[in-house]
Amino acid sequence: MSKRAVITGTGHYVPPKVVTNFDLEKIMNTSDEWIRQRSGIVERRYAETGVGSSDLGLEAARRAMENAGADPREIDFVIAATLSPDHYFPGIGVMLQAGLGLGTVGALDVRNQCSGFIYALAVADQFIRTGTYKKILLVAAELQSHNLDHSDEGRDMAVLFGDGAGAVVIEPGDPADGRGVLSTHLFSDGRFVRDLWMENPSPRRNPVFDRELFDQGKFFPKMDGKNVFKNASERMPEAVQTALAANGLTIDDVAVLIPHQANDRISQMVAHKLRIPPEKVVRNIDRFGNTTAASIPIALDEIVRDGRLRRGDLVALTSFGSGFTWASALVRW
Repeated sequence: MSKRAVITGTGHYVPPKVVTNFDLEKIMNTSDEWIRQRSGIVERRYAETGVGSSDLGLEAARRAMENAGADPREIDFVIAATLSPDHYFPGIGVMLQAGLGLGTVGALDVRNQCSGFIYALAVADQFIRTGTYKKILLVAAELQSHNLDHSDEGRDMAVLFGDGAGAVVIEPGDPADGRGVLSTHLFSDGRFVRDLWMENPSPRRNPVFDRELFDQGKFFPKMDGKNVFKNASERMPEAVQTALAANGLTIDDVAVLIPHQANDRISQMVAHKLRIPPEKVVRNIDRFGNTTAASIPIALDEIVRDGRLRRGDLVALTSFGSGFTWASALVRW
Protein backbone atom coordinates (compact mmCIF):
# COMPACT_ATOMS: atom_id res chain seq x y z
CA MET A 1 0.00 0.00 0.00
CA SER A 2 1.38 3.40 -0.98
CA LYS A 3 2.02 5.92 1.77
CA ARG A 4 -0.32 8.83 2.24
CA ALA A 5 0.84 12.43 2.19
CA VAL A 6 0.42 13.87 5.68
CA ILE A 7 0.57 17.58 6.52
CA THR A 8 2.92 17.69 9.49
CA GLY A 9 3.35 21.45 9.82
CA THR A 10 1.51 24.65 8.91
CA GLY A 11 2.42 28.32 8.93
CA HIS A 12 1.28 31.65 7.57
CA TYR A 13 2.43 35.23 7.39
CA VAL A 14 0.69 38.47 6.46
CA PRO A 15 2.29 41.93 6.21
CA PRO A 16 1.82 44.16 9.27
CA LYS A 17 0.16 47.01 7.36
CA VAL A 18 -3.64 46.87 7.78
CA VAL A 19 -5.75 48.59 5.11
CA THR A 20 -9.38 49.05 6.11
CA ASN A 21 -12.38 49.83 3.96
CA PHE A 22 -12.31 53.32 5.44
CA ASP A 23 -8.74 53.73 4.16
CA LEU A 24 -9.93 52.83 0.65
CA GLU A 25 -12.78 55.33 0.94
CA LYS A 26 -10.13 58.06 0.99
CA ILE A 27 -8.62 57.13 -2.38
CA MET A 28 -11.57 55.91 -4.44
CA ASN A 29 -15.32 56.33 -4.67
CA THR A 30 -16.39 53.42 -2.49
CA SER A 31 -17.67 52.87 1.04
CA ASP A 32 -17.26 50.48 3.94
CA GLU A 33 -20.91 49.49 3.63
CA TRP A 34 -20.63 48.80 -0.12
CA ILE A 35 -17.55 46.61 0.31
CA ARG A 36 -18.97 44.68 3.27
CA GLN A 37 -22.28 43.98 1.53
CA ARG A 38 -20.69 42.71 -1.67
CA SER A 39 -17.71 40.80 -0.29
CA GLY A 40 -17.77 40.56 3.50
CA ILE A 41 -14.32 42.19 3.63
CA VAL A 42 -13.53 44.65 6.40
CA GLU A 43 -9.76 44.91 6.09
CA ARG A 44 -6.81 43.40 4.28
CA ARG A 45 -2.99 43.48 4.50
CA TYR A 46 -0.72 45.33 2.09
CA ALA A 47 3.02 44.77 1.76
CA GLU A 48 5.38 47.74 1.72
CA THR A 49 7.29 48.79 -1.39
CA GLY A 50 10.34 46.59 -1.89
CA VAL A 51 8.70 43.47 -0.49
CA GLY A 52 7.95 40.57 -2.83
CA SER A 53 5.77 37.48 -2.63
CA SER A 54 8.92 35.44 -2.02
CA ASP A 55 9.57 37.46 1.17
CA LEU A 56 6.09 36.69 2.46
CA GLY A 57 6.55 33.05 1.48
CA LEU A 58 9.85 32.78 3.34
CA GLU A 59 8.23 33.88 6.59
CA ALA A 60 5.33 31.45 6.19
CA ALA A 61 7.73 28.64 5.26
CA ARG A 62 9.88 29.19 8.34
CA ARG A 63 6.81 29.01 10.55
CA ALA A 64 5.56 25.83 8.89
CA MET A 65 8.96 24.17 9.19
CA GLU A 66 9.18 25.15 12.86
CA ASN A 67 5.68 23.79 13.43
CA ALA A 68 6.68 20.50 11.79
CA GLY A 69 10.00 20.32 13.62
CA ALA A 70 11.66 20.09 10.22
CA ASP A 71 15.33 20.89 9.79
CA PRO A 72 16.09 22.68 6.49
CA ARG A 73 18.47 19.85 5.58
CA GLU A 74 15.50 17.46 5.63
CA ILE A 75 13.46 19.30 2.98
CA ASP A 76 14.01 17.50 -0.32
CA PHE A 77 11.62 19.39 -2.60
CA VAL A 78 9.93 22.79 -2.80
CA ILE A 79 6.64 23.63 -4.49
CA ALA A 80 5.60 27.27 -4.78
CA ALA A 81 2.15 28.45 -5.85
CA THR A 82 1.63 32.08 -6.85
CA LEU A 83 0.16 34.30 -9.55
CA SER A 84 2.31 37.20 -8.36
CA PRO A 85 5.99 36.19 -8.56
CA ASP A 86 8.67 38.72 -7.80
CA HIS A 87 9.76 38.74 -11.44
CA TYR A 88 8.46 37.83 -14.89
CA PHE A 89 10.93 34.95 -14.56
CA PRO A 90 12.17 32.94 -12.74
CA GLY A 91 9.46 31.89 -10.33
CA ILE A 92 9.70 32.21 -6.57
CA GLY A 93 10.35 28.52 -5.90
CA VAL A 94 14.09 28.89 -6.37
CA MET A 95 14.08 32.08 -4.29
CA LEU A 96 12.47 30.21 -1.42
CA GLN A 97 14.94 27.35 -1.83
CA ALA A 98 17.90 29.74 -1.68
CA GLY A 99 16.46 31.91 1.09
CA LEU A 100 15.92 28.91 3.34
CA GLY A 101 19.34 27.45 2.61
CA LEU A 102 17.99 24.20 1.20
CA GLY A 103 21.04 23.28 -0.85
CA THR A 104 20.30 22.23 -4.40
CA VAL A 105 16.92 20.56 -3.98
CA GLY A 106 14.42 20.96 -6.78
CA ALA A 107 11.90 23.80 -6.81
CA LEU A 108 8.67 23.71 -8.81
CA ASP A 109 6.37 26.66 -9.49
CA VAL A 110 2.64 26.09 -9.94
CA ARG A 111 0.61 28.74 -11.75
CA ASN A 112 -3.04 27.97 -11.08
CA GLN A 113 -3.95 31.23 -9.41
CA CYS A 114 -6.63 30.85 -6.73
CA SER A 115 -6.60 27.08 -7.19
CA GLY A 116 -2.82 27.00 -6.87
CA PHE A 117 -2.62 25.54 -3.38
CA ILE A 118 -4.81 22.51 -4.09
CA TYR A 119 -3.12 21.92 -7.46
CA ALA A 120 0.26 22.05 -5.69
CA LEU A 121 -1.04 19.75 -2.96
CA ALA A 122 -2.06 17.26 -5.66
CA VAL A 123 1.48 17.31 -7.04
CA ALA A 124 3.01 16.86 -3.59
CA ASP A 125 0.58 14.03 -2.85
CA GLN A 126 1.75 12.09 -5.90
CA PHE A 127 5.43 12.62 -5.12
CA ILE A 128 4.90 11.31 -1.58
CA ARG A 129 2.76 8.35 -2.67
CA THR A 130 5.37 7.21 -5.18
CA GLY A 131 8.24 7.65 -2.74
CA THR A 132 9.97 10.24 -4.89
CA TYR A 133 10.33 12.71 -1.99
CA LYS A 134 9.99 12.37 1.77
CA LYS A 135 9.64 15.92 3.04
CA ILE A 136 8.09 18.54 0.77
CA LEU A 137 7.71 22.23 1.53
CA LEU A 138 4.65 23.73 -0.17
CA VAL A 139 4.35 27.51 -0.09
CA ALA A 140 1.55 29.66 -1.50
CA ALA A 141 2.38 33.37 -1.48
CA GLU A 142 0.65 36.34 -3.05
CA LEU A 143 1.31 40.05 -3.31
CA GLN A 144 -1.44 41.66 -5.33
CA SER A 145 -1.68 45.11 -3.78
CA HIS A 146 1.17 46.57 -5.84
CA ASN A 147 -0.70 45.98 -9.09
CA LEU A 148 -4.29 46.93 -8.35
CA ASP A 149 -6.12 49.81 -10.00
CA HIS A 150 -6.98 51.99 -7.01
CA SER A 151 -9.00 54.39 -9.15
CA ASP A 152 -12.78 54.54 -9.42
CA GLU A 153 -12.55 52.51 -12.62
CA GLY A 154 -10.76 49.63 -10.90
CA ARG A 155 -12.45 49.73 -7.52
CA ASP A 156 -14.58 46.59 -8.02
CA MET A 157 -11.43 44.46 -8.03
CA ALA A 158 -9.10 46.60 -5.96
CA VAL A 159 -11.21 46.32 -2.80
CA LEU A 160 -11.13 42.52 -2.88
CA PHE A 161 -7.48 41.57 -2.66
CA GLY A 162 -4.87 41.40 0.06
CA ASP A 163 -1.32 40.12 0.48
CA GLY A 164 -0.20 37.08 2.44
CA ALA A 165 1.36 33.63 2.41
CA GLY A 166 0.65 30.18 3.79
CA ALA A 167 2.85 27.09 3.88
CA VAL A 168 2.71 23.42 4.81
CA VAL A 169 5.25 20.63 5.27
CA ILE A 170 4.16 17.32 3.78
CA GLU A 171 5.61 13.92 4.68
CA PRO A 172 4.69 10.25 4.17
CA GLY A 173 2.50 8.74 6.86
CA ASP A 174 1.35 5.28 7.82
CA PRO A 175 -1.77 4.40 5.80
CA ALA A 176 -2.97 2.28 8.71
CA ASP A 177 -3.67 5.29 10.92
CA GLY A 178 -5.95 6.84 8.30
CA ARG A 179 -4.30 10.27 8.31
CA GLY A 180 -3.31 12.25 5.23
CA VAL A 181 -4.59 13.35 1.85
CA LEU A 182 -7.39 11.00 0.80
CA SER A 183 -7.73 12.40 -2.73
CA THR A 184 -7.46 15.52 -4.84
CA HIS A 185 -9.65 16.52 -7.79
CA LEU A 186 -8.62 19.09 -10.37
CA PHE A 187 -10.74 20.80 -13.03
CA SER A 188 -10.54 23.61 -15.59
CA ASP A 189 -12.49 25.32 -18.35
CA GLY A 190 -10.33 27.55 -20.52
CA ARG A 191 -13.31 29.00 -22.39
CA PHE A 192 -13.54 31.60 -19.65
CA VAL A 193 -9.94 32.83 -19.64
CA ARG A 194 -10.99 36.40 -20.38
CA ASP A 195 -13.51 36.53 -17.55
CA LEU A 196 -10.77 36.74 -14.92
CA TRP A 197 -7.31 37.61 -16.12
CA MET A 198 -4.45 40.04 -16.40
CA GLU A 199 -4.04 40.38 -20.14
CA ASN A 200 -0.73 42.24 -20.08
CA PRO A 201 2.22 42.19 -20.09
CA SER A 202 2.03 39.56 -22.81
CA PRO A 203 4.63 38.20 -25.26
CA ARG A 204 1.82 38.38 -27.83
CA ARG A 205 2.59 42.09 -27.97
CA ASN A 206 5.59 43.33 -29.87
CA PRO A 207 7.10 45.05 -28.04
CA VAL A 208 5.82 43.52 -24.82
CA PHE A 209 5.94 46.92 -23.10
CA ASP A 210 5.02 50.24 -24.67
CA ARG A 211 3.58 53.59 -23.60
CA GLU A 212 0.01 52.65 -24.58
CA LEU A 213 0.09 49.74 -22.14
CA PHE A 214 0.69 52.11 -19.24
CA ASP A 215 -1.36 55.08 -20.41
CA GLN A 216 -4.47 52.91 -20.78
CA GLY A 217 -3.88 50.82 -17.65
CA LYS A 218 -3.89 47.59 -19.64
CA PHE A 219 -1.73 45.77 -17.10
CA PHE A 220 -4.35 45.73 -14.33
CA PRO A 221 -6.35 42.55 -13.62
CA LYS A 222 -9.92 42.44 -14.94
CA MET A 223 -12.94 40.37 -13.96
CA ASP A 224 -16.47 39.64 -15.07
CA GLY A 225 -17.73 39.54 -11.51
CA LYS A 226 -21.17 38.10 -12.23
CA ASN A 227 -19.88 35.13 -14.21
CA VAL A 228 -17.09 34.43 -11.73
CA PHE A 229 -19.59 34.51 -8.85
CA LYS A 230 -21.99 32.18 -10.68
CA ASN A 231 -19.33 29.64 -11.62
CA ALA A 232 -17.52 29.70 -8.28
CA SER A 233 -20.79 29.14 -6.42
CA GLU A 234 -21.54 26.10 -8.59
CA ARG A 235 -18.14 24.57 -9.17
CA MET A 236 -16.76 24.53 -5.63
CA PRO A 237 -19.63 22.51 -4.12
CA GLU A 238 -19.57 20.21 -7.15
CA ALA A 239 -15.87 19.57 -6.58
CA VAL A 240 -16.46 18.75 -2.90
CA GLN A 241 -19.24 16.33 -3.80
CA THR A 242 -16.92 14.65 -6.30
CA ALA A 243 -14.30 14.18 -3.60
CA LEU A 244 -16.82 12.81 -1.12
CA ALA A 245 -18.25 10.35 -3.66
CA ALA A 246 -14.75 9.16 -4.59
CA ASN A 247 -14.12 8.23 -0.97
CA GLY A 248 -17.54 6.85 -0.07
CA LEU A 249 -18.21 9.73 2.32
CA THR A 250 -20.97 12.29 2.82
CA ILE A 251 -21.00 15.92 3.84
CA ASP A 252 -21.95 14.80 7.36
CA ASP A 253 -18.50 13.24 7.68
CA VAL A 254 -16.80 16.61 7.12
CA ALA A 255 -15.65 18.35 10.30
CA VAL A 256 -14.29 21.46 8.60
CA LEU A 257 -14.75 22.99 5.14
CA ILE A 258 -12.13 25.49 3.97
CA PRO A 259 -13.25 27.19 0.77
CA HIS A 260 -11.02 29.60 -1.08
CA GLN A 261 -11.71 33.03 0.41
CA ALA A 262 -12.86 34.77 -2.77
CA ASN A 263 -15.98 36.47 -1.47
CA ASP A 264 -17.92 35.76 1.70
CA ARG A 265 -21.18 35.56 -0.23
CA ILE A 266 -19.63 32.81 -2.36
CA SER A 267 -18.49 30.92 0.75
CA GLN A 268 -22.00 31.13 2.17
CA MET A 269 -23.47 29.95 -1.13
CA VAL A 270 -21.07 26.98 -1.22
CA ALA A 271 -22.06 26.04 2.33
CA HIS A 272 -25.76 26.34 1.46
CA LYS A 273 -25.46 24.12 -1.61
CA LEU A 274 -23.50 21.51 0.31
CA ARG A 275 -25.96 21.70 3.22
CA ILE A 276 -23.12 21.97 5.71
CA PRO A 277 -23.67 23.92 8.95
CA PRO A 278 -22.15 27.43 8.82
CA GLU A 279 -20.11 26.75 11.96
CA LYS A 280 -18.14 24.09 10.06
CA VAL A 281 -17.10 26.57 7.35
CA VAL A 282 -13.88 28.56 7.81
CA ARG A 283 -14.34 32.19 6.81
CA ASN A 284 -11.60 34.76 7.42
CA ILE A 285 -11.98 36.98 4.36
CA ASP A 286 -13.22 39.79 6.61
CA ARG A 287 -9.67 40.18 7.97
CA PHE A 288 -7.47 39.30 4.99
CA GLY A 289 -9.46 39.84 1.81
CA ASN A 290 -8.81 37.51 -1.12
CA THR A 291 -5.21 36.30 -0.91
CA THR A 292 -5.65 34.04 -3.96
CA ALA A 293 -3.46 30.91 -3.73
CA ALA A 294 -2.54 31.71 -0.12
CA SER A 295 -6.09 31.89 1.25
CA ILE A 296 -6.58 28.17 2.01
CA PRO A 297 -3.22 27.56 3.75
CA ILE A 298 -3.62 30.78 5.76
CA ALA A 299 -7.04 29.61 6.95
CA LEU A 300 -5.71 26.11 7.61
CA ASP A 301 -2.89 27.40 9.79
CA GLU A 302 -5.28 29.59 11.76
CA ILE A 303 -7.58 26.72 12.72
CA VAL A 304 -4.64 24.44 13.49
CA ARG A 305 -3.15 26.97 15.88
CA ASP A 306 -6.40 27.88 17.60
CA GLY A 307 -7.23 24.23 18.23
CA ARG A 308 -10.29 24.10 16.01
CA LEU A 309 -8.84 21.22 13.99
CA ARG A 310 -8.37 17.96 15.87
CA ARG A 311 -6.66 14.67 15.07
CA GLY A 312 -8.94 12.48 12.98
CA ASP A 313 -11.08 15.34 11.65
CA LEU A 314 -12.02 15.22 7.97
CA VAL A 315 -11.14 18.48 6.24
CA ALA A 316 -12.56 19.43 2.85
CA LEU A 317 -10.71 22.02 0.76
CA THR A 318 -12.11 23.64 -2.35
CA SER A 319 -11.10 26.50 -4.61
CA PHE A 320 -12.04 28.38 -7.75
CA GLY A 321 -10.18 30.95 -9.78
CA SER A 322 -8.76 32.31 -12.98
CA GLY A 323 -8.57 29.97 -15.90
CA PHE A 324 -11.22 28.98 -14.96
CA THR A 325 -9.70 26.39 -12.65
CA TRP A 326 -11.25 24.75 -9.62
CA ALA A 327 -10.32 21.91 -7.31
CA SER A 328 -11.05 19.99 -4.15
CA ALA A 329 -9.19 17.80 -1.68
CA LEU A 330 -10.09 15.70 1.32
CA VAL A 331 -7.60 15.46 4.15
CA ARG A 332 -7.91 13.29 7.25
CA TRP A 333 -6.19 15.28 9.97
